[in-house]
Amino acid sequence: MLERHLFEYATIRVVPRVEREEFINVGVIVYCAKQKFLEARFVLIESRMNAFCENLNIDELEQNLNSFVRICKGGPDSGTIGQYDNASRFRWLTATRSTVLQTSRAHAGLCEDASTELLKLFEEMVL
Repeated sequence: MLERHLFEYATIRVVPRVEREEFINVGVIVYCAKQKFLEARFVLIESRMNAFCENLNIDELEQNLNSFVRICKGGPDSGTIGQYDNASRFRWLTATRSTVLQTSRAHAGLCEDASTELLKLFEEMVL
């Protein structure tokens, strides 16, 4: 039997009018310390976004979501936050904020493979 590891995840949400608290899930972030895994995946389906809110700047949203992906990967092109360790980057990405892009609270679970879990959550929570 494969070993199961503790992992944490949060959904990435677009909240076009923060005061209304309406959102649509567009991505997922998964962090697993034991597997040294931190990755984000997102998709912006333009027709879905336009049906939800006509005034969204899809290009700007995509640029900001790509920042989530870069910060998860870390490295020189990921800015100051991208230089932190995985746990700190995950906490920074999932911090509470009142902007158009927000994350859910972090949730925990057990998985054998964090990469597989990311795909599963992405399909369940976003697609």
